[in-house]
Amino acid sequence: MPFVIGLMSGTSADGVDAALVRIEPVASSLRTHLAAFLTYPFPPGMREAILAASTPETSSVDLLCRLNVALGEIFADAALAVARQAGIAMTTVDLIGSHGQTIQHLPEPTPFHGYSVRATLQIGEPCVIAERTGVMTVADFRPRDMAAGGEGAPLAPYGHFLLFADAQRTRVVHNIGGISNVTVLPAGGSLADVVAFDTGPGNMLIDGTVARVTQGRETFDRDGQQASHGRVQQRLVDVLLTHPFLQRLPPKSTGREAFGTTFLDDLFRRATPLGVTASDLIATVTAFSAASMVDAYRRFILPQHPQIESVLCGGGCHNRALLDRLRRELPQVTWRTCESFGISADALEAVIFAVLAYETVRGRPANVPSATGARRRVILGKVVPGREGWGSLPWLGQGSQAV
Repeated sequence: MPFVIGLMSGTSADGVDAALVRIEPVASSLRTHLAAFLTYPFPPGMREAILAASTPETSSVDLLCRLNVALGEIFADAALAVARQAGIAMTTVDLIGSHGQTIQHLPEPTPFHGYSVRATLQIGEPCVIAERTGVMTVADFRPRDMAAGGEGAPLAPYGHFLLFADAQRTRVVHNIGGISNVTVLPAGGSLADVVAFDTGPGNMLIDGTVARVTQGRETFDRDGQQASHGRVQQRLVDVLLTHPFLQRLPPKSTGREAFGTTFLDDLFRRATPLGVTASDLIATVTAFSAASMVDAYRRFILPQHPQIESVLCGGGCHNRALLDRLRRELPQVTWRTCESFGISADALEAVIFAVLAYETVRGRPANVPSATGARRRVILGKVVPGREGWGSLPWLGQGSQAV
């Protein structure tokens, strides 16, 4: 069984999640064994640089160039750190899969100099990762799906299907990161039956609001404590729920472009005349994020699947105020966490990028067209050889058939 490291930094840009995984081919599927997991913190000022690079008004070409290389160094450090934590030498690690750091994600076709363009940009130079670690690195997973007519997101449904699909019950894997996304796995269904999409903001607006009202002293609402002490301004929630993305039908994906700095600026402009307190504002954006998720369940999931089990993962699992609202508004849903399946909720996305890298070097398609809208299944990612080149993967050609 090969050792594979998955690396992931999400929309919240709060550090690099690194998972060291052993991957075992089983029949027509895969089984993962998590050997170690950590979140490698960004050095001071790096999160601010990422947010600046992600905003057109503050980004620049030289910032992007340098940030790409610096993030490659940090991702490499995270890979080395998780191997050390597991007590495993990097020479025994077979492969690294790096999602990188999303800077812009523009999935809707846009006319551009005679071409209809879908575009996305993830940085964190994989050549640096491969050189520092000596390990073959797969990165830049989204563009191939977009070239095939998809939105390049969500990418996790392939891993969700392998890890959580069940013959008897319909499951929804609900990841609450900076952006909230769901993967619907119909009972007994095949990969072609999977439906997945972004529901809208997850932690992003909550984190952004906390950072603004505390002038950067805090960057998230630990356990939802601040939201639990505030009063929700329901009229403001109702206005926010008119956002165009929330009205779109799946497949759909979004990011900081829709729910980042510009959205927060507008939110604060609307809130100022109301004289709301800091806690009220945090409670309100928490209620809005939860309401956008509830609306997605009611419109796009429950009409087709009235009895579902929802598996929660991502950082939002720790926000009690957010989860209380979900449970209260959707009592017909059975709620579970990844931990009940023996998988860390915080580690899941990094584990999935280890799986995607594994499938790439095996020559297997790992996008899900029913989730991304792509015309066909394609092999994802770009491969940077490690120090030993292609000969470092003796297990290629062994194991299960493609899903």
